[in-house]
Amino acid sequence: MGDSRSNNSTLDDGMNTNPTAKRSVAANTESKEQDQYREETAAEITGPRQFTAGARTDSGQAQEQRAAGSVIGYAALALSILSLFTMPFLFGAVGIVLGYMARRRGADTIGAWAIGIGAVSIIVGVFILPFF
Repeated sequence: MGDSRSNNSTLDDGMNTNPTAKRSVAANTESKEQDQYREETAAEITGPRQFTAGARTDSGQAQEQRAAGSVIGYAALALSILSLFTMPFLFGAVGIVLGYMARRRGADTIGAWAIGIGAVSIIVGVFILPFF
């Protein structure tokens, strides 16, 4: 009994020497650190989504957008090909712009061809046609 009094009297800083208390303090600190990382971050990345009864599905909207892109792509391709024969600066530039719009709407191949043919038409018009 005299041992425990001398042990307690030598500790002036007020620390608890009970090993179970030390474990609970360590576990409490660890749980606080783990709680710090338990938060939902997906809400910061995506916005709220509204659902209505008559709304179209995402696949339906994407399909309509691709169809609109195809129409724009074919128009761009026609203008780019026409620019090879007449007014390369006007029709070539319009073909490039419409080709870019077609690519943005999902018609990648047709839009790329329209951009390429329109650019070739403008280059030919600037560098080669003045010599003829």
